Amino acid sequence: MKKKKATITKQMTIEQVLTLNANLAPILTSFGMHCLGCPMSRMETLEQAAMVHGVDVDAMVEELNKHM
Repeated sequence: MKKKKATITKQMTIEQVLTLNANLAPILTSFGMHCLGCPMSRMETLEQAAMVHGVDVDAMVEELNKHM
């Protein structure tokens, strides 16, 4: 039986994304998410973080899912 691959959504928190795959951190930083170590930022959803940083959340989620 084939295991289903997890999918990143814009409603997920940064912490959830990094828990699924810590290797996604460089992708987040490439989109301007340089505060990954900050406890508060890890509780933000991707959508919230993208809004604060002026990033296209859909493009970021698409890129994260390419690397899952």
